[in-house]
Amino acid sequence: MRHKINILTAIAGLFFMLSFSWACSAQPVSQNDVVVGAERLDILLPILKGKKVGMVINQTSKVKNALLLDTLYNRGVNITAVFAPEHGFRGEADAGAKVDNEIDLKTRVPIYSIYGNNKKPSVGQMNKVDIILFDLQDVGARFYTYISTLHYVMEAAAENGKMVIILDRPNPNGHYVDGPVLEKAYTSFVGMHPIPIVHGMTIGEYAQMINGERWLKGGVQCKLQVIKIKNYNHRTYYNLPVAPSPNLPNMRSIYLYPSLCLFEGTPYSVGRGTNKQFQLWGHPQSSLKDTSFTPVSRPGAKNPPLLNQLCYGKSYRDLSTDELRQFGFSLQPIIDAYKTYKGQNFFNSFFMKLSGTRQLEEQIKAGLSEKEIRLTWQEDLVHFKQIRKKYLLYDDFE
Repeated sequence: MRHKINILTAIAGLFFMLSFSWACSAQPVSQNDVVVGAERLDILLPILKGKKVGMVINQTSKVKNALLLDTLYNRGVNITAVFAPEHGFRGEADAGAKVDNEIDLKTRVPIYSIYGNNKKPSVGQMNKVDIILFDLQDVGARFYTYISTLHYVMEAAAENGKMVIILDRPNPNGHYVDGPVLEKAYTSFVGMHPIPIVHGMTIGEYAQMINGERWLKGGVQCKLQVIKIKNYNHRTYYNLPVAPSPNLPNMRSIYLYPSLCLFEGTPYSVGRGTNKQFQLWGHPQSSLKDTSFTPVSRPGAKNPPLLNQLCYGKSYRDLSTDELRQFGFSLQPIIDAYKTYKGQNFFNSFFMKLSGTRQLEEQIKAGLSEKEIRLTWQEDLVHFKQIRKKYLLYDDFE
């Protein structure tokens, strides 16, 4: 039996290597070559003429160097509501922090929070708009909540007969698909759909999947239009011009996020309260001494895990950009941390919501290797990729 597992493990390892063969030949694309959906005003403005427009936006919603809200306001578009996701309209709030309603000082447009108790725009709020523009910079991980916000906005639009227009943006982790597929029992705001941890889709493609697979409540579908990105495919190397949230400050953190976010379901810190968020991990009771750091209170992390405690663990500061892109989704960090943790109760209940399955925790506790664990989700990945192909708008990485 062990011999059979070793053979299957070798196959899984080969599959993993082939999945990242693109990295050896992928050529960087200049930031100037990529034209995001929000910049295609020649398509957008005629659609908005004479309409009451709502916008799901934040600090990443830019046309070149200007906020999309200001750009459309200056063009005479009738903007009647802004809906702010997790981290708020300006992207400054801590993860999970309450975001209040407010008024934009420049345009006097009301800003409604759709994070926290009010994750879905109300009927009264929807009555203020004819069309909703959705323009948020996603990072391609199932537990990054902008795609959960997308779900609720589309659902509200379907229920109230409104159209959603996606202004598409590149997915910086759109060059691969990996991880266990969410099981229905672990559905939450950090995992709403049966997809792997890394889905490899843009927001526009993902919206089409939500509609096409009838994942909205009652199987309803919303009127949907995607304004595509020009000069983009799933092999494109794209540096995000604006940090998508306070604790993903750079591309290093964005590439490592799919792997290191699993630590949020453990006692460990992933650097919140430092300037290396999602670029290292550690705990005071870790026996691994690759790096040390002390989380402190700072903007975007006012009360971080392990506040003011000296932590030991591992850093990824020496990885090059190409190495980070090839890093993909790795279980090795969480496995190494589990093996070197000297405390008790490594996993908490949030871990299953993040992983989307009970099995992963059990596999790590049983001492399975990363290759052995990977083998168990390949069949589900193959099935997901078949579904995913139906909704792709851009050339794929395979």
